[in-house]
Amino acid sequence: MDQEIEDIQTKSEVQDEILLAALQLFAGKGYFNTSLIDIKEAAGLEDVGTIYRHFKSKQIIAAQLRANILDSLNISIDDIRRKNEKPSEQLRSIVDLLFRLTDEAPDVMRFLLIVKTDEFLPEAKPLHEAAAFIKIIRIIEAGIKAGELRNITPQLGYAQFFGIIENILKLVLTGFFDKKADFYQSQAWLTAWNTIVKK
Repeated sequence: MDQEIEDIQTKSEVQDEILLAALQLFAGKGYFNTSLIDIKEAAGLEDVGTIYRHFKSKQIIAAQLRANILDSLNISIDDIRRKNEKPSEQLRSIVDLLFRLTDEAPDVMRFLLIVKTDEFLPEAKPLHEAAAFIKIIRIIEAGIKAGELRNITPQLGYAQFFGIIENILKLVLTGFFDKKADFYQSQAWLTAWNTIVKK
């Protein structure tokens, strides 16, 4: 029994190492410029066969990475919604989360916002159809109903608000802005908030 648990833990650790190595490479070099040999070397594995024992292809690695990132974001947004009652507080906390992730986990945010996953994961839903982002649209919808936000369609509110946030984060991640995301957060929030707040 102990050996079984140890084997499961070891398998999980190897999978995590493969996913972490792939994330760094996809975010840095791009999906198409990354080979399984690159992933093997970055993960410190002996051979490519080890990757195949865990994932059938590079595309499956990318799909699992995307699923893990979106699942984690979804859980974080659920947590934010539980802790904050007002839609404005929920939106502010989500912006805080995204800016913090940009500074602390830039590879995750590059993979999410910059890497064109539709080119190698054609079956994947666009970001705005992922559960986490649908929840953001629902928050905006609740803000409109509560009278905090202008009476616009929730999708338009989402596009206006998160279009600004997303573009600023992309400019940080690509090096257009020379400071960390945290430096731009207050201004980004005010600019985005002013596009949707009821005045």
